[in-house]
Amino acid sequence: MQKSGNQELLVAAIKDGTVIDHIPSSRIYEVINLLGLQNLGSAVVIGCNLDSGQMGKKSIIKVADKFFTPDEVNRLSVIAPGATLSIIRNYDVVEKHQVKLPQTLVGIVRCDNPVCITNHEPMPTHFHVIAPGKLRCHYCDHEQKIEKVKITK
Repeated sequence: MQKSGNQELLVAAIKDGTVIDHIPSSRIYEVINLLGLQNLGSAVVIGCNLDSGQMGKKSIIKVADKFFTPDEVNRLSVIAPGATLSIIRNYDVVEKHQVKLPQTLVGIVRCDNPVCITNHEPMPTHFHVIAPGKLRCHYCDHEQKIEKVKITK
């Protein structure tokens, strides 16, 4: 294991790629499935239930040679808002930002209103963030809690 100052790093460093940190441990497997990490040909290192001063327990994913698209980051924001994304090049962090839920989600989550047009016609869903943790469907005005939404494929 590597040491950083007085702390021991439990998850190995990567040369190039992306680190997703501060993932709620209860959502780690959803993040893996959502981003299709099990199907990548490059190295994926997962740390789960690690101690965190901010969160109590957190999870972290390091993905070698992968840089996520804005669509993938928007999908991630639904599952793990507040996660930190770090872009790594030649073992150095060159960019770091917190994942934030955009004001509008198009084609990312399903409407759980059974009579919504998006459940009967081939069209993308469209949601507006109306309050922290709450979405409203653009078409049927149905409101959903973010922690209960289902992600579209």
